Amino acid sequence: MKLIIEGVMGGNLPWGLVFIGVFIAVVVEIIGIPVLPFAIGVYLPVQLNACIMVGGLVRLALDKMKKAEEEKKAIVNDGILFCSGMIAGEGLVGILLALLAVFGVGEMIDLSGFVPAIVSEVGAWVLFGVIILTLLKFSLWKKRS
Repeated sequence: MKLIIEGVMGGNLPWGLVFIGVFIAVVVEIIGIPVLPFAIGVYLPVQLNACIMVGGLVRLALDKMKKAEEEKKAIVNDGILFCSGMIAGEGLVGILLALLAVFGVGEMIDLSGFVPAIVSEVGAWVLFGVIILTLLKFSLWKKRS
């Protein structure tokens, strides 16, 4: 990213690398793989891509369900709306945490020294499961009229 920003700002963008990326994106699209998740998977480490992969697996499971096409479309649209709200909420929480850090409140609510590592690991997995269940509740298990 630094290379791209400096190239754009300085007027010396490495066009060879840009065209290689375009070629890879075109080939991946022809193969039938969505380009954006593929590009994110190439760029970011696996730890940050796990949520995208799980979301893709949930979507795959929804696509394989034997339901009417109109009902599937409603389920997918509700899931996309829910996930978009989660992404927006994450952005707002990030801003809130930045403000807390600026005002020095972050040190007062830091629990990393008090909570053992195994508890935080298990808590993260439980929270991840709860998020998946809420996604299913507001999309797949939603009562439709």
